[in-house]
Amino acid sequence: ELKKQISCSLQLTNKSDDNVAFKVVKTTSPKKYCVRPNAGIVLPRSTCDVIVTMQSQREAPPDMQCKDKFLVQSVIIDQTATTTYITTEMFAKETGNVVDEVKLQVTYVSPPQPPSPVPEGSEEGNKSIC
Repeated sequence: ELKKQISCSLQLTNKSDDNVAFKVVKTTSPKKYCVRPNAGIVLPRSTCDVIVTMQSQREAPPDMQCKDKFLVQSVIIDQTATTTYITTEMFAKETGNVVDEVKLQVTYVSPPQPPSPVPEGSEEGNKSIC
């Protein structure tokens, strides 16, 4: 919807028996989106919800197409690590870390249309019970 902030939930699932640190990297249009939390830890066999909010837009893109993408990086971490220990270096492949990456494409969907009212004088609106 135009001129309105839109949020959606992204659920990250950790199917392993290890703690996994994640970081959501905005690869395109960084001023257009807000991601909370943009980094964190997903405990073994659990999930974490991330809220992505798109700032209000003044006009619709042509053909409702969007080329915006996000990159979600994850890495196995020590069981004792906490969110305060998450660093950029953890996600650096150059240092030998095994970093899993998933690219997510933004897709626009049209807002739901309200049901159309039943016009007066139609059979639907004039049923009587005797």
